[in-house]
Amino acid sequence: MKNQYSLLAQIFLWPFLPQYKVNVVNELTPAVLREMEVQHILLDVDCTLKRYDTDLLEDWVLEWLETLEVAGVDVCLLSNGKKSRIGKIADHYDLEYEAMAMKPFPCGCWRVMKRKDWDRKSTAIVGDQLMADVAAGKFAGIKTVHVTPIHPETEPIFTRIKRPLERLVFRFAMVHRGTFEAQKKETAE
Repeated sequence: MKNQYSLLAQIFLWPFLPQYKVNVVNELTPAVLREMEVQHILLDVDCTLKRYDTDLLEDWVLEWLETLEVAGVDVCLLSNGKKSRIGKIADHYDLEYEAMAMKPFPCGCWRVMKRKDWDRKSTAIVGDQLMADVAAGKFAGIKTVHVTPIHPETEPIFTRIKRPLERLVFRFAMVHRGTFEAQKKETAE
C-alpha cells in the first residue's frame, strides 16, 4: 500500500506520486487508516466511488462509508464537478461536499480543511487521477492515496487522454506496491 520511489522519480515527478496506492476504496479500512494516521478524508467522486455515467453509489461503497462513519473517520466529497451534480449526489447520501474544487490546485482541499478545522497531518485525499487528485493533495501538504479508477471507459475524453500519461508516470517511478500486513511481516523478519 505505501509506495516507494526512485530518487530520480521523486525529483521530477513529485506532484504526481501518491504516498499510497489501493485498488478500491474499501481497502482503506478503519484499521488501515489508523495505521496511516488518517482521521479525515477528502474523497473524489467520479471513477473513485462510482462510474462516471451514473449518480448512484454501489452497495459496497455505501457499506464502506458506513464503516468509516462508525469508526469516527470524517469524509467530505471533493470534486471538480459542478455543484448541481455533486450536490445532488452528496445530498442523496447525506454527505458533505466541495464542488468545483479546481484540482490540481490545492484551494479546494484548503477550503474544506479550514471549514472543518482538519489538520494536514491527519488528512488524506483519495482519488483516481494523478494529475488532479494526487497533485492537489501534494500541493495542499496532505497524504495522498491513489485508487484504481472504476470503469474508466465511461469517463469523458479529456480524462481518458490523461490515463496513458499516468501509466507512464507509474512505470517511470517504478512503484512498489504492498500491503500493511506484508510490510509488517518484512519488518518483523
